Amino acid sequence: MPKSNNKEEILKLLQSVSDGKISADDALLKLQVQPFEDLGFANIDYHRGLRQGIGEVIYGKNKTDEQIKKIVLNMLDKGLTDILITRISQKTADFLISQNIDLRYAPIASLGIAKYAQKEQKGLIVIASGGTSDMSVCEEAAITAEVLGNRVERLYDVGVAGLHRLLSKQDILVKARAIVAVAGMEGALATVIGGLVSCPVIAVPTSVGYGANFGGISALLSMLNSCANGVSVVNIDNGFGAGYIASLINKMESAK
Repeated sequence: MPKSNNKEEILKLLQSVSDGKISADDALLKLQVQPFEDLGFANIDYHRGLRQGIGEVIYGKNKTDEQIKKIVLNMLDKGLTDILITRISQKTADFLISQNIDLRYAPIASLGIAKYAQKEQKGLIVIASGGTSDMSVCEEAAITAEVLGNRVERLYDVGVAGLHRLLSKQDILVKARAIVAVAGMEGALATVIGGLVSCPVIAVPTSVGYGANFGGISALLSMLNSCANGVSVVNIDNGFGAGYIASLINKMESAK
């Protein structure tokens, strides 16, 4: 197989055929890999990188350490890199490292990256949070975007209860190609940012708040009802989803 199952590596392989460096038959052998593999408890999608530019992401919550280990080892065996494992504990990360898996772990985000490949970070994505309590979701979004090759600026604890904190960062906000606005409570941050900038804003409601927050539903409904143009909303606490969408937007702008 090529070193990584993604569009870039496939294009390199095809270019090698065009240049006469490898025969068409040999290239075909490299590409003849089953698009997914059934492990009994999971079906690993090896061609997702080819379709979407990023390999399958492992949602770690409620999986056993052994299940995660087997999935990761099979993906590594196929040459995949930058394998994101979301919502795992320090204990699980330590177990994977003890199994000689090259893993970086971000404890605040509860996020692991197996075989991280350093790459140039392009454009600018801003991750803004209403409060420090939202940081775990922010870091999940920020690290996801960074692993995907985006430059990220973090603006934490700039919620609307102290609007001057946010307004003091307008010089950064206006340079962003995409902004991820993360907030709990009443979730007003996304609307305020949406009224200040021209780029897309991805709103992330969090489960942070007192009883009437209903585990993030109040922030979710506020963000869905935003009166600012250009604001879209992902699910409660879905930092990964927001970071991924922001990456797509940033890369579209970079390609212009």
